[in-house]
Amino acid sequence: MLHFDPSKKHDAILLVDCLDGNPNGDPDAGNQPRIDPETRHGLISDACMKRKVRNYVVFTKKGEVNYKIFVEEGSVLNDKIEKAYSELKIDVKKKSTPEKQKKARNWMIENFYDIRMFGAVLNTGLNAGQVWGPLQISWGRSYDPVLPISATITRCAATEAKEGKDNKTMGRKELIPYGLFKIEIHYNPGLGDKVSSDDLKLFWESLLNCWEFDRSSSRSSMNCRGLFIFTHDSKWGNVASHKLFDLLSVKSIAPTPRSINDYEINIDGDVPDGVTLWNN
Repeated sequence: MLHFDPSKKHDAILLVDCLDGNPNGDPDAGNQPRIDPETRHGLISDACMKRKVRNYVVFTKKGEVNYKIFVEEGSVLNDKIEKAYSELKIDVKKKSTPEKQKKARNWMIENFYDIRMFGAVLNTGLNAGQVWGPLQISWGRSYDPVLPISATITRCAATEAKEGKDNKTMGRKELIPYGLFKIEIHYNPGLGDKVSSDDLKLFWESLLNCWEFDRSSSRSSMNCRGLFIFTHDSKWGNVASHKLFDLLSVKSIAPTPRSINDYEINIDGDVPDGVTLWNN
């Protein structure tokens, strides 16, 4: 059973792999897969992971109270801040006060799932302050170097007739043959006073299942390969997170890994007292 007590500290490791796809394209590099230029390890940004969680909530909680998404594709953020003032019937013509800002901020925390979980800057228009979210997601990094490939493709139909009498145009697909990525996650209950057990349960479920809603030609085979959640008995934690993460051993057993079967994944040693491990 998933751990979803919001009054406890949680540290987690998510394992995700990608086969013949682009796990996270870099717009500054022609949408090539993100890599560490020194080690050639693959990278996945925290923003990429949060987008997948947000999309999962949109698909599974659409229309439900208190599960709106603030950072939604195509939306205008300032309009949503204005809606908070409007719903609370706060006169925006009068000077804003800390009390008004607090009311608007609390309304947005209550109504927007991603603000409750990840936090947000809410002073870009009407001022509703800032929210420091209890969940922090690290950049993902592959266990082994990855090989970015840029493959040329042909389109048999042209956009405009002048492009050529055979109406063929060229394009590119960016991918890696394979990569297994580690993503670290931390939940701080000191910042989660507005988070419910259902909120936290939904987050863990999204990490397991969001990949099924994210299929595309560039991510047709990207999957969760493991979720390891360390739950502390105390609010402030019983053991440093890095010591818990060191218990997870992921070793390549092939010269060139090309599937999850080319890795041995184990928990080495005993989980310390005061900490419970759940893994999938």
